[in-house]
Formats: sequence, C-alpha cells, structure tokens
Amino acid sequence: MHYTINFPAGQTDYYLNSSYSQLLQVAPIAHSIIIIDENINRFYGHLFTEYRVLIIESGEEVKTWETIRLLAEKLVQFEAHKTSVLIGIGGGVICDITGFLASIYMRGISFAFVPTTLLAMVDASVGGKNGVNVGFSKNMLGTINQPKFILFDTAFLETLPEQEWSNGFAEIIKYACIGNPHLFEQLAHGTPASFQTKPKSLTLLIDTCVQQKNNIVLADEQEKNLRKTLNFGHTAGHAFETLYHLPHGQAVALGMVVALIASEQTLQLEKDVRQKLLLLLQQYDLPYQLKIDVAKVMQTLKHDKKRNNELVDFILLQSIGEAVIVPLAFDAITAALQAFEDESKS
Repeated sequence: MHYTINFPAGQTDYYLNSSYSQLLQVAPIAHSIIIIDENINRFYGHLFTEYRVLIIESGEEVKTWETIRLLAEKLVQFEAHKTSVLIGIGGGVICDITGFLASIYMRGISFAFVPTTLLAMVDASVGGKNGVNVGFSKNMLGTINQPKFILFDTAFLETLPEQEWSNGFAEIIKYACIGNPHLFEQLAHGTPASFQTKPKSLTLLIDTCVQQKNNIVLADEQEKNLRKTLNFGHTAGHAFETLYHLPHGQAVALGMVVALIASEQTLQLEKDVRQKLLLLLQQYDLPYQLKIDVAKVMQTLKHDKKRNNELVDFILLQSIGEAVIVPLAFDAITAALQAFEDESKS
C-alpha cells in the first residue's frame, strides 16, 4: 500500500505492508547514506552492503549533540551534498538522530525512515518531530521536518524482543486514550500474541495509528494546540525515563497513569476509566506502579519543554477518546505524583 501526504513542512510517501527490498527502488544507492545502530547491524547489516552505512551504538544514551557532531564529520568525509538522502533504519533513537542531523546538515537535506520496532512504526517515524537530548532534558534540541518516505516492513519485527513489543503497545494505547475509543475496545479484546501471530491484523493496527497521528499533524504540524495531545503520558513519562532508566514505552505507560490521576483530581474523571487503563496495561505487559522520589521527579519536570513559567501543559482525559490540554501548576502535578507514589507502595 502506497500513499502520499503533503504536509506544510514537506511531502512524505508511505509504503505500508512493504518490503525492505523496495528500498533499492525508492533510495538510489549513489545518493543514499544509511544510519543504523549495532543491533540492526548484527541482525540485518548484510541487507545494506550496497549502501554507504554509518553505525552508531545502541540506546537512548547516544541521542546527544556529540553523536550528531561525529556523524556530521562522517558525512563530510563521505562528501554528502544537498541531493544526498539520509536513511535511518532502526527504532526511535535512530529516527530522532537521522531526522535531526539531516535537518541541520547543509541547512537541510532529505531523509527517510525504515522503522524496525513497533514503537517506531506507530509513532517515532511519523510526524516529522526529531531531536536529541541535552543532559537530562529530553529532546531539548529538535526540528520539525517531514521525511521523504517511510517504508514499513513488519518482517523486521520478527527479531524484536518481547519487551519492545510492549513498548510499542504503550504508544498504541496512548492513541486509543486520546482519540480512538474503538481502538481501546479492540485492544481490550486482544493480546500482544494475537497481533504478533496475525500479520494482517498487525498491519491494520499500524496503519490505524499512522493515520490517526497524521490527521493530527496535518491539523497542527507545529504543535500549537491539537498536536500537544500526542504527549499524553509523556510529561511524567519522560521524567521517569530519565531518572529510572526505563524503556520509553514503560515510562509512557506509567505517565498515563499519572495523567489519569491528575484527570480525576482536576477534571473529576470517573475512577473506572483508570481501572480500565490499568487492566489494559497489564494485558500488554506494561507497568502501572513505580516507587518514585516525588521531589526528584518534580525537579526533572521543571526542565520539560512544555513548561510555561510556573505551569506545565498536561494532557488529561475527560473520557476514553477525549483528551484535553490543561496547564497544571506545580502543586497540582505534585499532588498527582504523590497519589501515584502512595498507590505504588500499597
């Protein structure tokens, strides 16, 4: 399945239910440079021997300005030019690094993605936001530019560890919570295995998420309003990810629980909504409790990009499928975190 979307920041071709072998058709060898990490190189490096390839270490720790600098020097050595295309093949970290580097190299060259994790397929590769961390601050340096194309090949998921499947489902659950109650019900009647063993169902699930995110991005590419709802679970989640070295999906799952507690305290959300979410998180092998240091989490949150003076934009729920943007004061966030901590102890 192939379709094209024209965003204000650029045009993207989507190749869903495709094969990596199509890469040779859409990415000419002479103009393309591939970026992968050590894990992808170990499993799939042999597939890309015809291309020039840059290999980086794996993990969130490499998503730094220093990595960008070193890769930029390699591009200079490769004599990369304005018609070159950077292709990130990997998970969310590779997407962020590739998109950010391409957006600033020579004031911007084309880039593309071949996502190899479920999380990257449903979220990280889509929407054009890419960035790197500054110390403990997530994605503090970033850009919004759309990839030239995204090629989805679910065959890459065959080597995906079980934990990475769960991480991907955290973002899928997020989509359900903020704007797709039908998807929430679908997930409630499924399991990770039911999607892993049914390729058609998995492809449809990925396409549902991609289309939902693209509809939001088309309406608000620069994240002035609606696109902020995609941060549901990410505000507290990013703090948990940084402080407790959690995988992104696990951190987002915990962040969604905090957001629902805040929704109960601020918007009088019915508590049965959180109970439904907790059951779904358990069903998809995601955590819902964590012993935290509230003061340390708050200190980290104060460096969040979404802070506006003494307020932080939180994405709360009025119901499953109905998200709202609420600027919360520090004391309101502290109260939600404290309730989360108290319940994690029980």
